Amino acid sequence: MTVTYVIDGSRITGLDSFWDVVGEAVNGPGGRFGRNLDAFADCLGGGFGTPEDGDFVIEWHDHVRSARALGHEETARRLEARLPRVHHSNRARVEEELAEARAGRGPTLFDVLVEIITERTGPGTLRLM
Repeated sequence: MTVTYVIDGSRITGLDSFWDVVGEAVNGPGGRFGRNLDAFADCLGGGFGTPEDGDFVIEWHDHVRSARALGHEETARRLEARLPRVHHSNRARVEEELAEARAGRGPTLFDVLVEIITERTGPGTLRLM
């Protein structure tokens, strides 16, 4: 039986609130479901709240509002916070991504999250509503 997880996009105001909302959608009130992009991708593979067999659907309600909240401004904020900890070999790439985000160009956090979901779960798992 397919399990459906509903992400309430009206509650997403940035990346931190996304982690809270998706954690509650999958694991109930106070639930956690990764708190960074790598952990989120791992959690989608099953066993961290999602069924091991991958038989689930994510319905992202009010996704347009979420896309704005997880847009270039939030992407730039995340990159700025990450920059001091970036390995010197990756610094130039992160600085370039930051410049693009500040200019309103390039992929946003919303784009990255959607990509992670679709790559890790396969076609048809994500429904943007």
